[in-house]
Amino acid sequence: MIALIEGTVLEKSEGEVVLLTGGIGFRLLCSMNTLVMIPPTGQTCRLYTHFSVREDAMDLFGFMTREEREMFRRLISVTGIGPKSALFVLGSLTLSDLRLAILTNDIALLSRAPGIGKKTAQRIALELKDKVTRDALESGVSAEDIAIMDTEAPAQDALGEAMQALKALGYSPQEAAKALKGVKDQAQTADEMIRLALRNMAQQM
Repeated sequence: MIALIEGTVLEKSEGEVVLLTGGIGFRLLCSMNTLVMIPPTGQTCRLYTHFSVREDAMDLFGFMTREEREMFRRLISVTGIGPKSALFVLGSLTLSDLRLAILTNDIALLSRAPGIGKKTAQRIALELKDKVTRDALESGVSAEDIAIMDTEAPAQDALGEAMQALKALGYSPQEAAKALKGVKDQAQTADEMIRLALRNMAQQM
């Protein structure tokens, strides 16, 4: 229906923004991560949108990037997650951290969002892991990328999963391969490899 809206920032308050375009003011509900990137009142802003129609409400949601909108749509597909809960999740973590939390089943991190308890966080990780992994593959992870790490057959699946997770976080295949080569002998699971690799890369920055 409405794919995006570009207009002048008329009002900005907690949880929402009003964009004036064509003489019409559109009220868009946004995550905190999007709100902090919206320019001051009077300046032009473009937001990608999602229109939600329910029995008791019609809401327009705005996102600074297509990636955030896609994650929002993933989240509302999870059992028990409504649009406003999805915004809380998006506002509590960066997209990279959210993807990592889903891929590594980090329930504690997912539970940081207001109103998201342990059981709901578990559903998010369970229902979205395959979708997030597929997104990583579609973004450029290839069999050759995974094969860089293929030195021990029993660890192939864990290495491949760790490679996909790091690529989903924005690291190049070369960066991910280099980081994982340094920790593959120190861990047995993908989760452990990812955490060690990220820790090592942070120390090198």
